Amino acid sequence: MVFKRLLGAIGVGAPSVDTVLDEGPALPGGTLSGQVHIEGGRTDVEIEHITLELVARVEAEHEDGESEGVVIFDRTTVGGGFRLAEGERRSVPFTLSLPWETPVTELHGQPLGVVLGVRTELEVTGAKDKGDLDPLRVGPLPVQEAVLEALGQLGFGFRSVDLEFGHIHGTGQTLPFYQEIELAPAPQYAHAVNEIEVTFLATPAGMEVVLEADKRGGLFSDGHDALTHFTVTHDSVAHTDWNAEVDGWIRQLVERHGPAAGHGTPYAPAYGHDMGGHGHSHEPHHDPHHRSGPSTGAVVAGVAAGVAVGVVGGIVAAEVVDEIGDAFEDEEEEE
Repeated sequence: MVFKRLLGAIGVGAPSVDTVLDEGPALPGGTLSGQVHIEGGRTDVEIEHITLELVARVEAEHEDGESEGVVIFDRTTVGGGFRLAEGERRSVPFTLSLPWETPVTELHGQPLGVVLGVRTELEVTGAKDKGDLDPLRVGPLPVQEAVLEALGQLGFGFRSVDLEFGHIHGTGQTLPFYQEIELAPAPQYAHAVNEIEVTFLATPAGMEVVLEADKRGGLFSDGHDALTHFTVTHDSVAHTDWNAEVDGWIRQLVERHGPAAGHGTPYAPAYGHDMGGHGHSHEPHHDPHHRSGPSTGAVVAGVAAGVAVGVVGGIVAAEVVDEIGDAFEDEEEEE
């Protein structure tokens, strides 16, 4: 028995964990539910905590260029405080709320190339085991879908979708990163801009839509970026002419003069170090369900190479090159 406890302490014969999410994409600000299945190992153990982490692969700019890493942007304890017998099987159901700014991973069922995951951490008698990682699918809110549909109908084409570490000045952004959708200009605007970038920042009341244009230079002027943002409510979907609304936004953006204030904050020099103090003011949030907010220090190195997104005729035609397990494989080895 002493030998079995020793093996358990070093991870041999430890409990196994498998988290199964309910089918279908979740929505930003909506609920995510599923079951955590645990099977006992070679000895009885005390399960102290079962914690789910929401993780995202993000890009960051720093002095040496760009790199990719993993950010833990939400963390919730969903169970624990029980004894798991040798070989015992137990299922723990859970329901948790996604942050409103959770990135969208798919549109009309097609993946955008954004890598999100749910990582399960099992704390057994003082030892922590990140034993399971599952892909997280998130669909667009109705307002997001309406704006993207309008952009497609106006002739804009999707180029790529990225998660960028940093904070957009002048917004209510709370997560330490933001989703940036890069668009090829519609023909009627191709003479004025090289590219349009769209970011959605959802709240319970509505949505901030941030637009940035890479404007072309003229005969007597250099090219520059212009940035503006608009706020819409969730209940405006049904009674808004979105083609006209979005076209008006683009016209205002194109007519703006002078450089943009810019999305960014200064970036940390490298992953794996504290990224605080660079304009991100969000404090961890605690509630009775043991939820904690994102930590900009929870960024680790070693994520696999990126994914490709192609677009034909303004309709997303994305192909994810690597599965989420491969995307986080190197990061898991680092830990």
